[in-house]
Amino acid sequence: MKSFPAKVVAEPAPVPAQVSEKLNLLGLDRKGLEGFFAGVGEKPFRASQILKWVHARGVTDFGEMTDLSKALRGKLADMAEVRVPEAVTDQTSGDGTRKWLLRLDGSNAIETVLIPEKNRDTLCISSQVGCALACTFCSTGYQGFNRNLSAAEIIGQLWYVSRILDREGARRNVTNVVFMGMGEPLLNFKNVLPASELMKDDHAYGLSKRRVTLSTSGVIPYLDRLTEVSDISLAVSLHAPNDALRDELVPINRKYPIAELLAACRRYIADKPHRSITWEYVMLDGVNDTDAHARQLARLLKGIPSKVNLIPFNAFPEAPYARSSDARIRAFSHILSNAGLVATTRKTRGDDIDGACGQLVGRVADRTRRRQKRSEGTQAPQA
Repeated sequence: MKSFPAKVVAEPAPVPAQVSEKLNLLGLDRKGLEGFFAGVGEKPFRASQILKWVHARGVTDFGEMTDLSKALRGKLADMAEVRVPEAVTDQTSGDGTRKWLLRLDGSNAIETVLIPEKNRDTLCISSQVGCALACTFCSTGYQGFNRNLSAAEIIGQLWYVSRILDREGARRNVTNVVFMGMGEPLLNFKNVLPASELMKDDHAYGLSKRRVTLSTSGVIPYLDRLTEVSDISLAVSLHAPNDALRDELVPINRKYPIAELLAACRRYIADKPHRSITWEYVMLDGVNDTDAHARQLARLLKGIPSKVNLIPFNAFPEAPYARSSDARIRAFSHILSNAGLVATTRKTRGDDIDGACGQLVGRVADRTRRRQKRSEGTQAPQA
């Protein structure tokens, strides 16, 4: 669900973010909260209390946290806060997909998308403002890069949508979270990790490790670190069955080629019984969608527990590609299935509000000047 541009409805003028010296507890996982309370002379069990109040119940006012002593509530009010996201726009697709533009500061905003299905509601969240990887089929790369999101800004997307559903009396909750919005999650490892831990914490959101999925283009050093400390599900943006083509589509492949990426993925699932890797493969007409590409992909993934998710390309302005035909996608999928791979085609959802796979863009104050350089006819720098 990588990010391509969206038509954002008219919105208010940017409002500069207020600078606060207080610690925002929203982004602290259990370990972080235990450390915070130890530092102010409190017992570790306070962490569980705050997790329940903030994440399970959605309470942000310390004064309402009635199982905390009055003295502790006052202490927290003096030194900390629970600062949550603010929505700029809220759009709903004809198919029920819903997209929010969330303000981060005076010049940046991100989009998060809720995809309702019969037996689950999946939230696609962002981890960065923009992206530095410059994949040629991805509009977030075209938008440039500004900064990493904080852990509070990442978990804040889930917090905000959960509260909206509660206030509207929805009988359903977010059941799955995918790090497939703006940005490369592993390049924001230090903030993505605690956010993912909060998602799984029984006192916060209680999501199963199988229901939290991180999608990466393959930043191998951080993928190996993730292997050591996490067991969430892994999706890999592959998009090509050989290095020559992937070098063109996913430039980080020049630094971490396919053989190294596959080895890292094998390490990730080595001690995780019954787990598999989901390989994301965007279908680009005449570029990576031939029968020969399908057979090459099947050989490449042989022996790795795998699911291949074929993603029909959603075009965007300036895109140099077109979507593969439905017939071509079916033929590609058939070859993979005959080779023993599980292959599915992702259904396009929310395209009428630019909330479909590959259409998220938000608002990026681009520090890389990538858009300016492109408009001047120069090549954008590769990460």
